[in-house]
Amino acid sequence: MQRMRMAWRSPAGWLLLIVLLLWSPTAPAGVIVLVHGYLGSGESFRTAGIVDALTDAGWQDGGDWQAGMNGQVLHPGTTTASEHTVYTVSLPAFAPLILQADWLSAMRLAIAKRHPGEAQTLVGHSAGGVIGRLSLVRSGAGSVDRLVTIASPHLGTARVWQALEATDNRGMFGPFRQLLTRQVIGGEHYDAIRHSRAVLLDLAPPAPGTLLAWLNQQEHPDIHYDAVVRNTDFRIGGDILVPAYSQDLNQVPALRGRASVFPSPLEHGLDVRDAEWLLQRLAVPMH
Repeated sequence: MQRMRMAWRSPAGWLLLIVLLLWSPTAPAGVIVLVHGYLGSGESFRTAGIVDALTDAGWQDGGDWQAGMNGQVLHPGTTTASEHTVYTVSLPAFAPLILQADWLSAMRLAIAKRHPGEAQTLVGHSAGGVIGRLSLVRSGAGSVDRLVTIASPHLGTARVWQALEATDNRGMFGPFRQLLTRQVIGGEHYDAIRHSRAVLLDLAPPAPGTLLAWLNQQEHPDIHYDAVVRNTDFRIGGDILVPAYSQDLNQVPALRGRASVFPSPLEHGLDVRDAEWLLQRLAVPMH
């Protein structure tokens, strides 16, 4: 016993004691911000079971940040900020992507004030991944140290041209095309596409003067970039909305060779298994 007491009094013993006091078996504190895709909302991640899966693993649900009518971001409740907090955001779905990105930047800043010194992981699904990149390029990384994109059209998707053409009621045959399309996809979906033409144009494949052509050439912050690429094999399932090469961040000229790419056999939509992958990637133990 006396020898043990003497050992702790030595410089090496004190160093070991400090390490033991500072070491914790839990993962470092952090914040996850979930960014929805085209015409989605923060509820998209909740419906898919992703928020529940994260809270089951020990993360606190911090609620949904929203765009207020007065130009300020709104937080839905009085949840106390704590370690391992996950937030969703609800961006103005019909607004051009640059406006949505600026709202996201304002929300990131508000979250950083609630969690000073804690790193943020941005997770963007589909168009949300593009919005996340826009936010980082226009406003800087701030507290963000990782961007994860899931099935995101970084090089656009030709599906937007199909949607725009199907809802174009101009010309001699426009009224007939409108009637047929409304019957096929439903009036609610038809109206949503018609009101979101600016967003669809922002997601078109890069060409001179387009948003993606500009964005993909801009300098991106020096953070970690992960791209989850959905399977597009010729089989039932897979991603039929965004081709695999467009989801690959390494295909973006400004990020070539800087991203980690992870193939996924899932379809385009969100899936609770995305939460399982995210937890493993962030090295947070499953409970």
